[in-house]
Amino acid sequence: MTDDADTSPAPAGRQMRLIGLHHVTAIVADLERTTAFYRDLLGLRLVRETANDDDPDARHFWFGDAEGAPGTLVSFLEYPALDEGAVGRGSTHHFAFAVESAAELEAWREYLRHQGVQCTDILDRGEFSSLYLRDPDGHILEIATR
Repeated sequence: MTDDADTSPAPAGRQMRLIGLHHVTAIVADLERTTAFYRDLLGLRLVRETANDDDPDARHFWFGDAEGAPGTLVSFLEYPALDEGAVGRGSTHHFAFAVESAAELEAWREYLRHQGVQCTDILDRGEFSSLYLRDPDGHILEIATR
């Protein structure tokens, strides 16, 4: 966060209020490979396996915490025939997972490297520290301290 962030309260009487992030959805080529990464390597729970509501021909897997609580959810739509994505406006740069402490972040770095997953060194971001890696489809992931 920057010091010049707007911290003014919402207008009085406003009924609508965003309270957080519910989930992020990404597109992948192979949900078995994705499951091996997010469930087996990163330890997220496979919360739901279904067809996509908007495209019944697309498989849709949801991963999250043990309860599958909103705010912990990452979902993936399987489209094996789609072209590779292009980085640019309208695309997502990365998404970040939170850990409780610097020691836990260091443990993640060592674990990932031991598993053969390339990741950055731990970066000091001022108010938090983080490292970066890529999933099997090339999505950039960040693991960050609170």
